[in-house]
Amino acid sequence: MEKIKVGKLYSARRRRSTVVDQKESTNRIKVCMKALLNRPWIGKESDPQLYYWIKEQSDSIREWFMYHTGYSLIINRKLAKLDKVPVIAFPWMGFQEFREALDYALFTYSLWFLEGKTEGEQFLLTDLVKEIKEYMTEQGMTIDWKNYFQRLSMARALKKLKSLNIVQAIDGKEADWAMDQEAYNVLYECTAYSRYVLRNFPRDLTSYTTMDEMGEIPDAGDKQEEINRVRRYRLYRRFLLEPVVWDKDWKDDLLYYHGQKNYLIRQFKEMFGWEGSRYREGVLFFEPEAGAEAELFPTLSSLSDLSMLVCGKIRQDVNNPELENLKAELDGSVRVTKSEVERILIQLKEDHSKYWISDHQKMQSSALAEEVCGHLIEWGFARWAEGGFLILHAAAGRWLAQYGSMELDE
Repeated sequence: MEKIKVGKLYSARRRRSTVVDQKESTNRIKVCMKALLNRPWIGKESDPQLYYWIKEQSDSIREWFMYHTGYSLIINRKLAKLDKVPVIAFPWMGFQEFREALDYALFTYSLWFLEGKTEGEQFLLTDLVKEIKEYMTEQGMTIDWKNYFQRLSMARALKKLKSLNIVQAIDGKEADWAMDQEAYNVLYECTAYSRYVLRNFPRDLTSYTTMDEMGEIPDAGDKQEEINRVRRYRLYRRFLLEPVVWDKDWKDDLLYYHGQKNYLIRQFKEMFGWEGSRYREGVLFFEPEAGAEAELFPTLSSLSDLSMLVCGKIRQDVNNPELENLKAELDGSVRVTKSEVERILIQLKEDHSKYWISDHQKMQSSALAEEVCGHLIEWGFARWAEGGFLILHAAAGRWLAQYGSMELDE
């Protein structure tokens, strides 16, 4: 349990004053900053302590995010939320539960339906899908609830709405409705969160024509102060939301980036507790605390283990003068083929299969190589290039993993 200093009892106010020392206040700000960055919002009912910490530190938190990123801090009687937007929208930033574009469309149309509902108001699933179909038809789109796969998309959208506590199921399950829409129905109740899911846009939503435009930072003029503001927002947004950002990504603002690197590292250390290290390929940030809000690399997934083993083996082969098929480029990157990754995995399987999960033991080498490559790409350590080559960035060689036994203290 945390320790706090308790002030004297003031009889005139008949209340107890809680005094928090500077170190505790700093730690609380870090906890709040990480939570706001990694959660959709912090609910007063679900996490009251964190909600009140954010409220207490709101001036400092709001000022930092607004100055460095342009993000707005929203606090009301129900929640605290940081209105975030990435510079680049990556596939992994979406809802991992969703499988089709239709899932997102139905999720958004459900939010449209909920705009007409008040907190605590109940509605039936059949009414929801009826209104969505009618509205989509007016917009020149079609949806057929007799189609089982489209009902599955609706079920996935509703399940996500429930997991975010935007709606609550009072009676029934959407999975049953997806199996048989005639025999089943679901009664939902609207919560206060439905109006805080979508972010605020600087201009009318219909004026956007591409996804890249939605991530643009409004340019307020050609004065140097405004130019630097846009550069600062882009710099901090990328480093806050992306796992790795390379020096070569700043070719258009290279001088500004190099001038800000040390300040950036100090700011992230002070506000988030992250440790920043400068390498030839760029600045990498590490989370020293195990119980972090964000998902970190290496993840708990066994794919991370295999990925680090593959990268370690490639690193060894690059440094082996007898192997001429693998060479590092001037920027430290290594170009490999998918078949080379397969070959390494086959060798690793022969040596270490007893440590692998059953699925990976049974998987074909080509399929396993595809998953490993996908994992590295998702975390920004690799990318596909022309000719079917996988480009491993230099940071992929910063890890060296091996299996072994470890004795645990009793």
